[in-house]
This record gives sequence, structure tokens and C-alpha cells, in this order.
Amino acid sequence: MFSLVIDTIVKQMELRGNITPRLKQCTVYADDVLLTTRTKQSLLEIVQKLKETSAQYGLMVNNQKTKYLRCTRKNFKLEELQIDSMYPEQVQSYKYLGTTVNRYNTIEEKIQHRITLGNGEYCANQFFFKSRLVSKKSKLKLYCSIIRPIVTYGCEAWVLKETIKNKLMVFERKVLRRIFGPAKERDSAWRIKTTDALDELIRI
Repeated sequence: MFSLVIDTIVKQMELRGNITPRLKQCTVYADDVLLTTRTKQSLLEIVQKLKETSAQYGLMVNNQKTKYLRCTRKNFKLEELQIDSMYPEQVQSYKYLGTTVNRYNTIEEKIQHRITLGNGEYCANQFFFKSRLVSKKSKLKLYCSIIRPIVTYGCEAWVLKETIKNKLMVFERKVLRRIFGPAKERDSAWRIKTTDALDELIRI
């Protein structure tokens, strides 16, 4: 029922579609509402319209959960935003549906967060990764089915720089080296496996 009401509100606001050809856009998932505008005046108008339309169906905007983020690479002074009796908190970044959005519209912070989550998941399952009773093949499947999807969540929309690629590869090689262990040379010396050796093991 709630989803039907939200859908009706968005339709009445007539803000569906892509932000590219228009000044305003409204994105809704459950009770999380994301308003995107190109100008401050457009933002004031769209928030006011959302409040008025929602009030018609007995809903209200939560002032404490409302955040305001200005995306720009230019330096600017933080300024208070007033919408009637609302004073949304201005933030430098926020999370929406598991994705971190910052004022510079870059993904470095997001990637680092995904890697941190991947490290946490590895630590939570390190008993299996360190166990000699679990085969390396099973450990690799565990990594590919649980940890890698956590790190690469939302990667379809990523625009990767070489530095970001390197960070992701460093994380993956670290986990794979823990899974497969070191390599033994002919002189009985032990060394860490090279990247090529790890790639070959994954393809087998």
C-alpha cells in the first residue's frame, strides 16, 4: 500500500526521467527519496512540491533525516538552506542504497568503502580460509561467491582510473595469496606467488 501511495505522489510531481534534459529529478526506493536539481531555486521548488503533495496523502518529510549535498569541484562556503521551517543538514557525502555519493562526484571514497567491507567479510570467514580441511577450490568459490560481489557491488556504473584498478587488484591478490599460499622454488626457498601465477590458478 505504501509503495502505491509513493508511486502516486511521484506521478503527480511529474519528475520521472533522466536529469540530463531537465532541471529536476525525483528517484524513489521504498521510503528513500532522492531529489536532484541543477539550481538551488529548483531544489526549493521541488522540496516544497514534495511536502505539499505528500501532505495530501497523510505523509510528511522527516526533517531530521533530510540531508543536503551540493556537488561541485569548486570551492564554496557552506550556507544554510531554509525550506519553510526546515533546515536540512548540509553534508560532504552520504549513502544512498549502499552507494556513497560525495560533493566531488568521485568514486574513490566508494571504492575504499567496498574494499573495507570486503576485508571485514574475509575476517568474518577467515576460519574457513585458514582451515586445512577446506580445499583451495572451495576457498576460491567462497571468495568468488561472497567476498568479490561485496567489493564489486555497483561496479557496472564505475568509471575506473588506473589508481582505483590497482587498489582493487591489490585487494584481490592479497586474498588469493592467502588462499593458495606461497610457492616453493627448486632450491627449496619459499616466495609469494606472482600475479601471473595467481591468474593461471584462477583460470584452472
